[in-house]
This record gives sequence, C-alpha cells and structure tokens, in this order.
Amino acid sequence: MADEGTPAEVIEVIGSTGMHGEAMQVKCRILEGPNKGRIITRNTVGPIREGDVLMLLETEREAKKLSRR
Repeated sequence: MADEGTPAEVIEVIGSTGMHGEAMQVKCRILEGPNKGRIITRNTVGPIREGDVLMLLETEREAKKLSRR
C-alpha cells in the first residue's frame, strides 16, 4: 500500500513567495504520524487559507523563512 501523505492543518498564512509571488508560505501543524503536533513552515501553490488541511508527502523538510527587502 502506497503512503498517501500526512495531514497538516494550516494555522497561519505568512505571505507570498516565488519569482512572481505565485506561491504562499504557510505555517502548519502536523496532525498524524511521528511528528504529530510539530509546527513547520511550507510553501504551497494555489488558493489556501487558515484552517485548510494539506496532505504532505514529507514532514521533515521546512521552507526557508521569507526575507524582508
């Protein structure tokens, strides 16, 4: 059986990132698995808001923090 991902709830939308602002950086809380309860920062593409549930294929990797210019 293939692993279909780990659910994570979006708790905060940090801002836009990417060359043209097409991606959003979010903080999300892992809901299941060995990293349950951990809060990580991830980049997402497409419409997203607080309370949405993402299915993450990997929960160990975090996105770099947004730099302010």
